[in-house]
Amino acid sequence: MKKTRPRTRPKKKATNPDTFTVDQEGPLLEKIIAAFPHKSRKLLKAVLRDQQVQVNRKTVTQFDHLLKPGQVVEVSWDKSSPKKRPHGLNIIFEDDDIIIINKPAGLLTVATDKEKRKTAYALLSEYVKLENPENKIFIVHRIDRETSGLLLFAKNEKIKHTIQETWLTTIRERTYIAAVEGEIKQESGTISSYLNESKAFIVYSSQNPKAGKKAITHYKTLKSNKDFSLLQVNLETGRKHQIRVHMQDIGHPVVGDTKYGSKLKPIGRLGLHAQGLVFTHPKTGELCSFKTGIPAKITQLFDQDQE
Repeated sequence: MKKTRPRTRPKKKATNPDTFTVDQEGPLLEKIIAAFPHKSRKLLKAVLRDQQVQVNRKTVTQFDHLLKPGQVVEVSWDKSSPKKRPHGLNIIFEDDDIIIINKPAGLLTVATDKEKRKTAYALLSEYVKLENPENKIFIVHRIDRETSGLLLFAKNEKIKHTIQETWLTTIRERTYIAAVEGEIKQESGTISSYLNESKAFIVYSSQNPKAGKKAITHYKTLKSNKDFSLLQVNLETGRKHQIRVHMQDIGHPVVGDTKYGSKLKPIGRLGLHAQGLVFTHPKTGELCSFKTGIPAKITQLFDQDQE
């Protein structure tokens, strides 16, 4: 009698990640679409959102993350069980040392006497503890509550101190978008003064070197109409309320900024957005560059003018 081997079900092959090397500079989503033409755009956006894409072994979820030639992109088609994303926060980059978020307007960076729970710091602390209760988050810098945009946190104290102690050389570029009152006709300009904060937490500007810390702001006009101007602002120094005070100095306060001279609240928030951040990674030495879109509430001030 011929013996027969019992039938066994063939093992389901695990879906291995697909990898490609970047040959030309371009946005991440566009490169993934080009690399996997038979995959739907909806699927490719989903794998980005669900933390299934890595660039040089670092998870990236930002659709317009700028890829450089030579970088390796890895896409995993198997949806694992990612950590629960913190509600209300858009994490655009995370590795073992840092987290970068796109903070919404209205959310504090860190607790105050009035608000101790719902802050970016608290939400991220809860998020990292899901993986390990011993994990912590460390504040590297802050942006105002009513300012939206890119905010960098460290995942250990050593990285925090490394960035803060080498801030001027580590942080290569901080770019903001500002919607200000009135039409600014000059294409670009530089504002320089000395800033000092009063006991009432109001920052004052002076040309007296003994009256505060030096602050330098560069701006470029992107759009303007008879009511508002849209500026790209680069900080040479990073003083508290620097952009807000310097815009007041030139007679064009940030819209919605009643603390520093604005009389209009056309968008229900401060017209300030931290759009770009370029820095040297504190551990790898790699140059990291991140850029977000301009919030629709800000662009609507200029779309109406073109109707």
